[in-house]
Amino acid sequence: MGVLMQAFYWDCPKEDKKEFAWWKFVQEKIPTLRKHGFTALWLPPVSKAGNVGGMSMGYDPYDYYDLGEFDQKDSIPTWFGTKAELIALIATAHENDMQVYADMVLNHNNGADEQEVNPITGEKVWTKFTPKSGKFPRTWEAFHPSTYRAHDEDPFGGMPDLCHYNPYVYGEFLKFAKYLVEEIGFDGFRYDFVKGFGVWLIDAIQGMRYTRNGEAYKPFGVGECWDSKAVIDDWLNRVNATSDNPVQAFDFPLRGRLKDLCDSPGWSLRNLPHPGTLLTSRPNDSVTFVENHDIVREHPIVSDKLLAYSFILTHEGYPCVFWQDYFNWGLAKEGTPNGIEALVKVHEDYAGGMSSVIYLDNSVYIMQRNGWGEQHGLIYVLNSGNDIANEHKGWNGARVQTRWRNTSFKPIAWTEIHDGTPPKEKITDGSGRGEFWAPPRGYVIYAPQEEA
Repeated sequence: MGVLMQAFYWDCPKEDKKEFAWWKFVQEKIPTLRKHGFTALWLPPVSKAGNVGGMSMGYDPYDYYDLGEFDQKDSIPTWFGTKAELIALIATAHENDMQVYADMVLNHNNGADEQEVNPITGEKVWTKFTPKSGKFPRTWEAFHPSTYRAHDEDPFGGMPDLCHYNPYVYGEFLKFAKYLVEEIGFDGFRYDFVKGFGVWLIDAIQGMRYTRNGEAYKPFGVGECWDSKAVIDDWLNRVNATSDNPVQAFDFPLRGRLKDLCDSPGWSLRNLPHPGTLLTSRPNDSVTFVENHDIVREHPIVSDKLLAYSFILTHEGYPCVFWQDYFNWGLAKEGTPNGIEALVKVHEDYAGGMSSVIYLDNSVYIMQRNGWGEQHGLIYVLNSGNDIANEHKGWNGARVQTRWRNTSFKPIAWTEIHDGTPPKEKITDGSGRGEFWAPPRGYVIYAPQEEA
């Protein structure tokens, strides 16, 4: 699948001093990101927001078709920039063979222009939207309760809750999705707060017939279903039941385990492959991640975060890297074998084929990827122990049975070691057995080289 970069974080235009210039900032990074192995970008919501109380991240959409060209809601550009700059960003991504995904906020709106009396409740509500784009104006009938439906799955944040059972609302969202793909150039969608509305809307957007360069096109899709494995499973089963372009989901249960791995000393690694995550039961549906713009503000990983990145970038699933981790918090460690940059290269060059756990105890986890095509596979060793007083100075591992006989293995990515000494190369014997180790609270990834 490649590697996805979440190309924003909360209040990023302000924090990075790029207000109204975020699109330009991301565009400048694209050639380097592609060089380092990234294959796609997930952008924040591109539509003009309600901006109630100041400029916002776009999760309160007002005018879906104002991508930064109309003077409304206190600015012409969005907080990220202008429509022309957005299109230029996407063009640069495509020139560098990268995809770009739009963040679709379909559940609710904000920033209405007038109050109306909802005749069903008799109450005055902020539901009259007269956007300057002239497209998708809304009145009370576009929201719950309406003549079509009293309510749907879940409202959000007290904002007017859109009624997708209204044929007008449903049809306008299909038009908007088509506009983003065919006119703006987006390659797929990240669906926000999918627990708030019926799965049939996403099924319709994913299954619609799009055209690119005169040919049929199917966009990528991933849903934010922030819940347990059972709830995510149910959502995926329902949304993809009749789809010929199925959507994936973010693996929130796995992220919970990764936080325990990093922040809870003594947490048993036996929990990593245990059932209960998308990765373990349906890896082709799993978008794996370590942080995102929401979870990092509420439940951040505070220790040894690279352990989590080493896990998602060696295993199956579609890994997503968080911009703030990579750029702002220094975890890229560019030009070294010790950070996310090296792990992305590992993913793209070696992490192919089936994965299998070949050794497991409370503090050591060893996995092999069998390889596929030009990706020749790898051996991943994770050591969660911290007993640096032992005779091996905390290094731990095991003698394991691999699929490679008489093969030398070169360490290609590893946790930064205090004395700067790189891990030693390893060799398997004629039966495929060999010893593979990692430093304390660390990992080493070994790549097969040639027969010894």
